[in-house]
Amino acid sequence: MKKAALLSILVVVLQLAVEVIAEAQQSKKIPRIAYVVGRSAPMQFDEAFRQGLRELGYIEGQNIIIEYRWGEGMEGSLPNLFAEVMRRNPDLISTHSVRLE
Repeated sequence: MKKAALLSILVVVLQLAVEVIAEAQQSKKIPRIAYVVGRSAPMQFDEAFRQGLRELGYIEGQNIIIEYRWGEGMEGSLPNLFAEVMRRNPDLISTHSVRLE
């Protein structure tokens, strides 16, 4: 009886090991965020965005990719930027508008 129980436990452990190894070998998709803003240069808002992601456990370049698109201050460029972003099929699109006076 002890041999049967030991054999059953060994089979279960072996099955779990095979599942863990198989899962580890599968490449995991890294989420991509398209970050689109109309201005031409990074500002404190951009770092706050990255900091918020870090607080949630997302580290740029490690377990998340952020693709930046800058409108260079030309509002007319935004439709083209968004069209480009949509073609790349990101997992999330983030944008914001800030009026500085």
